Formats: sequence, C-alpha cells, structure tokens
Amino acid sequence: MNMFKAFVFDFDGTLAELNIDFTFMKESIISLAKGYGVAHESLGNLLILELIDAVREEISREAPSRSAVFYREAHHLIEEIELEAARRSVLLSGTLSLLSTLKKQGRSIGIITRNCHAALTLVFPQIEDYCDVLLSRDHTEKVKPHPDHLLRTLRLLDTAPDRAVMVGDHPLDIGLGRRVGTYTIGVLTGNSSADALAASGAHRVLNCAVDILDFIS
Repeated sequence: MNMFKAFVFDFDGTLAELNIDFTFMKESIISLAKGYGVAHESLGNLLILELIDAVREEISREAPSRSAVFYREAHHLIEEIELEAARRSVLLSGTLSLLSTLKKQGRSIGIITRNCHAALTLVFPQIEDYCDVLLSRDHTEKVKPHPDHLLRTLRLLDTAPDRAVMVGDHPLDIGLGRRVGTYTIGVLTGNSSADALAASGAHRVLNCAVDILDFIS
C-alpha cells in the first residue's frame, strides 16, 4: 500500500461516529413532498439528496416558485437533522493519529461527504488542518456516488486514480472508488457488513480506518 500517494476518506462512519438516522430523514422528506402534492412509492428508492432533486423537478413543471420553496425547506430539514446528529458525534478512535501520520509521510488527504459543512466542523473543528482537500455537499454540484465528487478531489490533490485510495464505510463509497479507478478500502465502523463491502468490490475490508497504518510505512 506504500505506492499510494493520496487517501480520500468518507466522513460519517469512517472518520467519525455515524449518528444520522437516514430512515427518519428520508421519511421526513417524503412527508414534506406529500404536502406539495408529490407522492410516489418510487421516491423511497432514491437517495435523500436525489429524492429532493426529483421532487423539486416534478413541482417545477407546474409551479417553479413552489419548487424553490420546497428545495429550501427540504435542505433546511436535513441540515437540522445532520446538525443534531453532529452534536452527539465524536471522531472515531485513531482518526487524528491516522491523518497526522499520513501527512507526516507526505501523502495527500481528501475528505468527501454528502453531509453539510457545518455538521463536519461541529464534530471536527480543526478538520481543514488535517486534510488537503475537503469537499462536503456544499462544495460540489455533484455529490457521490456521482464520480465527479471523487474525480474533482483527485484533481485538486494532483493525483491519478491509480495512485489513490478511497476509504469508506458504505458500498456507495466502494462503488464510487471502483468506477473512478482507485484502490478501495471498506471499514466496519458504519452500518455495512464485511460481506456487503466485499460484494461491492472493496479491495480490502478493515475493522477501522486507523488499521490502514498497519499496511504502510
């Protein structure tokens, strides 16, 4: 693993405790959408940010101004849930040691997340001191699993995909890394099982992100 120049990390469930209730968040957005006259069973199959975009697009066909109001309300709602979760979250054991060691070794560090920037800084106020690139959803138009989220990070890190590692706790992270062409590491500190991470294509599955230090020098 010493060949890799850059490590890109997911945040919640990878570097910090995962406290967000995504089921409640999605149910809340679906309930809000119903208030705007949009109710499809298929909405439950979408990721939350994509769900918001789909509802906004449907509302905009008949009432563009109402679609903008829905979009603001929906994002305010999910940000409140994220901030509440952040107030109850802490960095996972070993996170600071991991990031500090990688930087001392001259490796580049990126952090990408679908979470909002304010929630990240609540959990980790010094986050930008420990990474070279930080792209929350506030900093990119296309969030993961869209490849652009990771590709843009690698461009900013001046690192080719085959010299980088994507580290995450969810099959979404692993799938993203595989599509872009990075090495992928799944960690078991979120809600995903080792089998699920392996099935998504993880090159390696570790108990936690700090275990990466066992494989580099």
